[in-house]
Amino acid sequence: MSAEKTNQSWGGRFSEPVDAFVARFTASVDFDKRLYRHDIMGSIAHATMLEQAGVLSIAERDAIIDGLTQIQAEIEAGQFDWRVDLEDVHMNIEARLTDRIGITGKKLHTGRSRNDQVATDIRLWLRDEIDAILAEITRLQEGLLAQAEQHAEVIMPGFTHLQTAQPVSFGHHLLAWFEMLSRDHERLVDCRKRVNRMPLGSAALAGTTYPIQREITCRLLGFEAIGGNSLDGVSDRDFAIEFCAAASLAMMHLSRFSEELVLWTSAQFNFIELPDRFCTGSSIMPQKKNPDVPELVRGKSGRVFGALTGLLTLMKGQPLAYNKDNQEDKEPLFDAADTLRDSLRAFADMVPAIRPRVEVMREAARRGFSTATDLADYLVRKGLPFRDCHEIVGHAVKYGVQSGKDLAEMSLDELRQFSDQITDDVFAVLTLEGSVNARDHIGGTAPAQVRAAVARGKALLAAR
Repeated sequence: MSAEKTNQSWGGRFSEPVDAFVARFTASVDFDKRLYRHDIMGSIAHATMLEQAGVLSIAERDAIIDGLTQIQAEIEAGQFDWRVDLEDVHMNIEARLTDRIGITGKKLHTGRSRNDQVATDIRLWLRDEIDAILAEITRLQEGLLAQAEQHAEVIMPGFTHLQTAQPVSFGHHLLAWFEMLSRDHERLVDCRKRVNRMPLGSAALAGTTYPIQREITCRLLGFEAIGGNSLDGVSDRDFAIEFCAAASLAMMHLSRFSEELVLWTSAQFNFIELPDRFCTGSSIMPQKKNPDVPELVRGKSGRVFGALTGLLTLMKGQPLAYNKDNQEDKEPLFDAADTLRDSLRAFADMVPAIRPRVEVMREAARRGFSTATDLADYLVRKGLPFRDCHEIVGHAVKYGVQSGKDLAEMSLDELRQFSDQITDDVFAVLTLEGSVNARDHIGGTAPAQVRAAVARGKALLAAR
């Protein structure tokens, strides 16, 4: 059977075409065609370098660049015919280029391989994705800062073990998520540095005999560094794994945030209200208003965790250099990036619309003896050892449970039965405002510190 019927990029060695099922099974074009813009960007830079290195003439370079530009326009207009028999995005574009400009199109692949080509494309694509994700993190953080500033004085119960612990500012609570997102931003910025290293020029695995000038393509494509080893250049997927690790941490944070929003919108908590546009109803229970956006984000975290595990498993048994296994890197990476970006976008849209139920939060903070630690601290300032104070307050709480009274609701005589060191100044520390305002240090929940943290947060975002 004629070799002309096989894939034109490598058919010379084969005497029969690939089985139709195998062609579909091994093809990646259905998912890697989303790399078209970055593939064309890399090819234009490669052609420019080949001309400067004396491998292509100026006319050949110009024909290639003009052809690639027109192909990109075809793709974006939905007029490009993607062919499974051409396997991937690279060969589809190269074949179309040859159709358009003739034999000159076949010269584009001089001095490179699909191995270093795809490694370059993925890095270019992921670099752009990270930039888009960083922008969404910043937008979400801006929403958190605005809410924290507006609600610095709103008091809610802080929890440990999901039990009432101490009163905190609602703004302070929101700023905890700001801190987590700041770390996510830092990790992705750092990850981007290792993404932004150029493998192009590694060719198949050993480099090329052509007089390429990798510094030129590096500069044209905006890479920060050139990969120093051709074997590593074509086979490394650390950058994708690292991104999925950073994305997993970010999704874990969003999942925890989601869990709180789900709890807070329940009838049992009733701390906040989400606008209808971020919720759905029930097909059978007309009273239901379900927080579907946070629930779905909470669920989608598993997709990103799975991408990380999948990529680690994909790479763990591979010898150097490139192996076909690496075709399986794209779908989990694409999905992880899409999921994180969309989840951040949903939260960035939703967070500014959250409305706290101020009185409900305040009433909840009054229950559960949330100022018990403040009473213990008060007694310490009277000169008693903290452990003794802890025991005294424990007895007072037991009395409160039996009598149905919070500490602030007890009379001075009731409190003094536990310690004669308690005087009428104790009520200043047993109020919710007194408790919150007393924690007036960097990182504390006092409203003044919340506003100071908001100012620092705004300065951080302005400096990005």
